[in-house]
Amino acid sequence: MINKRFDVVALGELLIDFTQNGISSQGNPLFEANPGGAPANVLAMLNKLGKKCAFIGKVGKDSFGDQLEETLVSAGIDVRGLSRDTEIPTTLAVVHTFPGGDRDFSFYRKPGADIMLSREDIDPELIQSSRIFHFGTLSLTDEPCREATEFALEIAKDAGDIISFDPNLRPPLWKDEESAKRAIAWGLSKADVVKIADNEVLFMTGQTDFDRGADILYKEFPNIKLLNITAGADGSHSYYKGITVFEPACKLGGVIETTGAGDTFCASVLNFVLEHGLEELSAGDLKDMLRFANTAAYIVTTRRGAICSMPDPAEIEAILSEN
Repeated sequence: MINKRFDVVALGELLIDFTQNGISSQGNPLFEANPGGAPANVLAMLNKLGKKCAFIGKVGKDSFGDQLEETLVSAGIDVRGLSRDTEIPTTLAVVHTFPGGDRDFSFYRKPGADIMLSREDIDPELIQSSRIFHFGTLSLTDEPCREATEFALEIAKDAGDIISFDPNLRPPLWKDEESAKRAIAWGLSKADVVKIADNEVLFMTGQTDFDRGADILYKEFPNIKLLNITAGADGSHSYYKGITVFEPACKLGGVIETTGAGDTFCASVLNFVLEHGLEELSAGDLKDMLRFANTAAYIVTTRRGAICSMPDPAEIEAILSEN
């Protein structure tokens, strides 16, 4: 039996999010190079919550890759699973922010280093030594990263890891909707814990009613033990063994952008699972989980970037105690 010395190992994209941060004297937008990537965001928040984490992915052997590796190390994330590509540059994304904080992405990834992660880059022992394995769909858009993800998932399943999945749908990265749906369905079929956004529920089920959408997902994917649906500024829903819980969002103002909010929510849920398990949860447990996760996600929306903007537990508890 391999010692489970890591709480969470996550596989996927690690990239630079160029986020607008002001206007130049000539009237041109100024962009800040923020380290990002959903799986890494999740790990950064988990580290803030005192959990030991490791990342598996690939960046270029360039200055952006250096920045990203240094950022992970500074965030307390183990980087033994981070590979460097000598030919393909680090993946970049430009974040377009709209009034109210919502955003859209333009990716520079044809190819980008993150999709060059191969089966040979995967260290099985790293995955086997984790309690939770977390992934999304951006590592399923292209080869060789798709094969690497499938290989890693197989290792995690065999090792008895809890499997966590966040679809993290980015339509521009898929050749068509059906390819994206197949990949999301595959991820859902493997997962114990799922964080899925409102637009992704609509994409997969055709439902805007979350209860109906959750029912469809549970019937198609009975392997899911804990299903959480995030609805942005409206709040979040949790479904577990016939229990349904809703918790409104934290609305204290000051929202700048929503990048990383869903990942912060996801990390908070995984922290809860690590501390409480998945066997005997009550409605009260789920409400506490959602309140904490919603509040943590809110704090991130008041800051730019993600990995470097994760809140401390004391900040979250302070808001919870005052509201």
